[in-house]
Amino acid sequence: MKSVDTDRQYEDFQQLHQLIVESEDIRAFLDGMTTHAAATLSRTTGADIACAVTLRRYKRTLTVAGSSETAVILDRIEQDLGHGPCLEAFRTFTTVLLDDTRNDPRWPLYSRSLEAAGYKSVLGIPVDVGETASACLNFFAPATGQFTAEAIREATVFTGTAGQALRLILRIITAELLADDLKAAMESRTAIDLACGMIMTQNRCTQEQAYKFLLRASNNRNMKVHVVANEIIRRLSGTKQTATHFED
Repeated sequence: MKSVDTDRQYEDFQQLHQLIVESEDIRAFLDGMTTHAAATLSRTTGADIACAVTLRRYKRTLTVAGSSETAVILDRIEQDLGHGPCLEAFRTFTTVLLDDTRNDPRWPLYSRSLEAAGYKSVLGIPVDVGETASACLNFFAPATGQFTAEAIREATVFTGTAGQALRLILRIITAELLADDLKAAMESRTAIDLACGMIMTQNRCTQEQAYKFLLRASNNRNMKVHVVANEIIRRLSGTKQTATHFED
C-alpha cells in the first residue's frame, strides 16, 4: 500500500508541478489543482465528484477556486453563512465529513444549499501550507456514502501533495512581490538622488539642504518625496521619468 501511495503522490506532484509552470497566477493554479483533485476522487468513488478550495493568505486575502462553477458557489455560500464542513476543518485542522445532508443536524442552512445543487455529502480536508496561509479542500458528492475510508485516505494523500505544491507557488509569488518592491524602492531612491543633485547644482547647496527642500515640497504638496523628485527631474531635464536599469 505504501508503494502505491508513493507512486500516486509522485504522479500527483508531477501534475501539480506542471500546473505551477503553466499557470499565470494563483487562481489559475487553484482551478487546475481542484480539477485534478475532482478527477482523482471521481476515479476512486465512481461518482461525479466536484472540488473547491479556499485559500487564506495573511489572514485577510480569500481566494476561492473550484473544478466547477457550482463547487465555487457552494464554497462561497459556506463562507457567507459562516459555518459548514470546510470552515470546521479550517477551525480544527481536522478532516470533517458531512455524510448525509438529510440527517446531519450540524449545518442545516448549508445542507439545504447542497441539496438544492444536487449534492448529498461533503468532505472537508485542511491543507498544510505554512504559517502565513491556510487552505482547505472541499469535496462534493452527489450521493451519500461516497466518501468511504478508502476515498478519504485517497483524498488525504492528494491533499498532502497539494500542500507541498501550494507552499512552493506561494514562495514563488512572495519572492516576486519582494523583488518588485525592491525594484520600486531602488527606482524611487534613484529619482530622489538625481533630483537632489540637480537642486545642489542650481542652488549651490549641500545634499542635506537639497533633501530638506524635497521634504518641504513633499509636505506642502501632500505628495510622496519620489513623486516630487520625478517632477523636478521632468521640469529641469525634460524627461518623462527616471528609472534605474535592471536586468531581469
